[in-house]
Amino acid sequence: MSDVTKAAFLRTLAAVVLLVVLYYVIPVEPGVSGWRLVLRSLGACVFLAGAITLVVWQIRRRMRSDQLPLDGLAVALVAGAVAFALADYVLAITNASQFEGLETRTDALYFALSTLFTVGFGDIHAAGQGARILVIFQMVFNIVVLATGASLLVNQATSRVRSRRTGS
Repeated sequence: MSDVTKAAFLRTLAAVVLLVVLYYVIPVEPGVSGWRLVLRSLGACVFLAGAITLVVWQIRRRMRSDQLPLDGLAVALVAGAVAFALADYVLAITNASQFEGLETRTDALYFALSTLFTVGFGDIHAAGQGARILVIFQMVFNIVVLATGASLLVNQATSRVRSRRTGS
């Protein structure tokens, strides 16, 4: 592994660890109502919008580049999963009837990742309409990111093979 590859891997790992640590330390408490609930909801929306913006930026960056590494897209994917996990958790502690089995941040992260990887064990699931709408957005986000990442990877690999065959 080259020094450049090691540095990229370490940056990606550090970003992923930082995102997960931030997820666990962001203060969120149950039983919030009124303006605090509105501010919390807006904060969750801003966090989700930031994750989506990061993903879109990474996708555009990769489409203009001939580099094969998708480390930025991987970080964006983790940011999206963490953002949705936080939104799931906030919704669950705000209204306990929205999710079945989602009680802790770890439950929410587990649910977000099982949704991301389309595993869906069923032990945690959306029960209320608000949770179902949130999960619909999460599934669309996941498909867009995964499909785009896979497409970029295949296109860039194919392009490299073609350029090697033609000697360019």
